[in-house]
Amino acid sequence: MMKTLYGNKTFFAGLALLATAWACFAADRSPQGQVQSPVLTAMQAELDRSMAGLSKADPPAYFISYTVSDRQDAEVSGSNGALLSSTEDRGRWLEVQTRVGSYQLDNTHKLPDRPPSWTSPGTSAAIDDDVPVLRREMWRETDRQYRAASQALIKVQTSQQVQVQTAEGAAPDFSSEQPHTYIGPRVEIHVDRKPWEERVRTYTAAFSKSPAVLNSIATFTALATNQYQVNSEGTKLAFGQIHYRLELFVQSKAPDGMDIQRYANFDWLDPKDAPNEKTVSDAIQVLIRETEALDKAPLVDPYAGPALLTGRAAAVYFHEVFGHRAEGFRQKDINEGQTFTSKIGEQIFPDFLSIKDDPTEASLGGQMLLGYYPYDDEGVPAEDVQLVDHGILKTFLMSRSPLVNIPHSNGHGRRQLGYVPVARQGNLIVSSTKTMTNAQLREKLVELIKQQGKPFGLLIDDIAGGFTFTGRGNPQAFQVQPLVVYKVFADGRPDELVRGVDIVGTPLVSLTKIVATGDKLEIFNGYCGAESGSVPVSAVAPEILISEMEVQKKETSTDRPPILPPPAHDPLAKGQP
Repeated sequence: MMKTLYGNKTFFAGLALLATAWACFAADRSPQGQVQSPVLTAMQAELDRSMAGLSKADPPAYFISYTVSDRQDAEVSGSNGALLSSTEDRGRWLEVQTRVGSYQLDNTHKLPDRPPSWTSPGTSAAIDDDVPVLRREMWRETDRQYRAASQALIKVQTSQQVQVQTAEGAAPDFSSEQPHTYIGPRVEIHVDRKPWEERVRTYTAAFSKSPAVLNSIATFTALATNQYQVNSEGTKLAFGQIHYRLELFVQSKAPDGMDIQRYANFDWLDPKDAPNEKTVSDAIQVLIRETEALDKAPLVDPYAGPALLTGRAAAVYFHEVFGHRAEGFRQKDINEGQTFTSKIGEQIFPDFLSIKDDPTEASLGGQMLLGYYPYDDEGVPAEDVQLVDHGILKTFLMSRSPLVNIPHSNGHGRRQLGYVPVARQGNLIVSSTKTMTNAQLREKLVELIKQQGKPFGLLIDDIAGGFTFTGRGNPQAFQVQPLVVYKVFADGRPDELVRGVDIVGTPLVSLTKIVATGDKLEIFNGYCGAESGSVPVSAVAPEILISEMEVQKKETSTDRPPILPPPAHDPLAKGQP
């Protein structure tokens, strides 16, 4: 099951944020006069030594790669008008991948009777630029990984002799790729946390002015990551990122016990582009108004009928319903549902829709795309991949785990630190040739409501995220979790805010129910959790009109709201300290 999490601070505890914005450069070349980092020097020297020795061992290593991630971060968090934490940190993480056997069959080959391991062994590394010390750490980790790979290969070879091999299993275990070189400048952040400490106090104090708010959190994060990669094919990369984020989260509880959550986030690359106080204050007031209205909003019963999704909501819908099923590694795993595996060249969407995943785009319409990266986590350049062209499926997102008919990566091998890279989405972008204005879409929605004899339709305005089942042992279903939903009536009554529903369905049917789209693209930036951990993604889509969408009751708590009101809003507590 894959789950996409967007913006909510509660969801981010413990997550290692990955690359979101990179120092500008041209691929496969280094700036004039750029001095190579001691980290890269140590990596290359030890890689050369390890490969020279282990390629002659029994079994021989045919591929070795080293990755060092050097992270510098600052975080300031506040809640309900007070400071929760203010920290800075610096660290390095070393990952060594050692493959024994061959590109066709190696120690990573999936065994039917052995659950796959998605975590990637690694270790903390010294932050001093001391080449002998770094080489010693790499030597120890290489030896450990080679021994583990050798033992795994024995099990793989035994399995080949006694178990039936599937057609998907005939694909090579690893793809051979062209080497790439880029040595970029090191990036750093210099953050004065004091102003942000005052801001998070101010932001969360503003939330506390509403009696409906149970809890509020504001978190500012600054992150600088320098990533170094070398491998035995000849790839040598060093590139940096800087990313700033402000997250606002507010929580309430309706009288019937349902938890109400609203959030907003701001992302930027340069300190001067931080949101000003008015922008943040306006967002806070919107969140408060929506929270108070949702507390009082009526519940809506399970429903199947026409629905209109705003662009941000539609973006999450495409990410969950289609995007995960287009990830290449799922097509070769017999335990996966393989919804689209045999459908290349077939129409799976209405012919007015096209979809690409383009992590090479850093922004769209002046707004940052969180899924941007120049090289993936396997050292392959990011590529613009046309997945669907006028409704026809063209290909899949590929890491270095090839398919029988798709032998190479297209730069989508991604992972959170500590996980093994697999094919993942970056910037999923939906385009349409059948567009309407928002007013025209609403007219069409009302027309569908009347045609189907429904008492109302639904307008999905905002979505928290969702999850989807892709495993063969589960129903091939998805669930998307709306935050702001309105009933739209055919008789002209004003829209009515409601709550308590989740969007559900199955992909092959749901994707054919899209009848029209809006004429403006909207962006949803967030983090997606799946087998290779949590990675930053963007989804871009226009509004979509769906002729039939099903919603079910949302899971809810039976706990009532607090018996007493907040102290600041208790008439009996006035004048007390």
